[in-house]
Amino acid sequence: MHPNNLHRDPYNFKVLTEKHLPLQPFVFVNEYDTSTIDFANPEAVFHLNKALLLKHYGIKEYTIPSKYLCPPVPGRADYIHFIHDLLSENTPEQKEIRGLDVGVGANCIYPILGAQLYGWDMVGADISKIAVSAAKANVEATPSLKEKVDIRYQSNNAHIFEGIIKNGEHYDFTMCNPPFHASEEEALKGTLRKLYNLKKEDGGFQTKEDITRNFGGHANELWVNGGEALFIKRMIKQSVTFKTQVGFFTTLVSKKENLNKFYKLITKLKGTHQTIKMAHGNKISHILIWHFDTV
Repeated sequence: MHPNNLHRDPYNFKVLTEKHLPLQPFVFVNEYDTSTIDFANPEAVFHLNKALLLKHYGIKEYTIPSKYLCPPVPGRADYIHFIHDLLSENTPEQKEIRGLDVGVGANCIYPILGAQLYGWDMVGADISKIAVSAAKANVEATPSLKEKVDIRYQSNNAHIFEGIIKNGEHYDFTMCNPPFHASEEEALKGTLRKLYNLKKEDGGFQTKEDITRNFGGHANELWVNGGEALFIKRMIKQSVTFKTQVGFFTTLVSKKENLNKFYKLITKLKGTHQTIKMAHGNKISHILIWHFDTV
């Protein structure tokens, strides 16, 4: 994890349950005499991450609609910290920072962390009206967020930036955690593998119904036609139109084998790219960063 990440050490469940009592019933001591939760239980995961937000990030209340993704706060914070490093190297120290989260989701996690960790002004956009409504509710629940975070509805899912970035606006960065599966079937298989790894002792969950019942995530959060490769290519192509309004475009990339395709496309469009590697346990992902010279 990033050296500035608050969650490099094991969770202090005593402190977290004191801050958020509903977490308590999900905490148990495993065979290694360590306090933990069942990470295959979405309700337990939600209350853990809510406790982290309440304890460490000054959030007053936090909710997510049923079956929507609950973000693991430590990993999401890493993305924010690495963007901060990028901006620290390339922007004046006293400049007010503004960022755009593409696909903000019901959880609104990146705008919340950007605002609470670094005082950034954030815009979050999503194609789901339910997600937009929930994200706005999470912003409204904490007074300090209301002046820092703006949530916008993307009415045309063919567009990523158009209709969201307005005339005269400038963003220091954009960020995105794209849906990386290419179909619902692929998303279900990926989720099943994840649940098997979490619950090896009893074989995991067996059916689509079991997965749906035990794991959150709506279609637009989990998969998109063509998977992350096609989505990010579309994002890169559309970013050219907004190159004078955005300092750095960024996105998470879950599949390393896709990176060379993105590099070639960025170079073809006369952009410059770099990549940051993020590791959380056995999971490795990459932050793809690109920009265009405008002079």
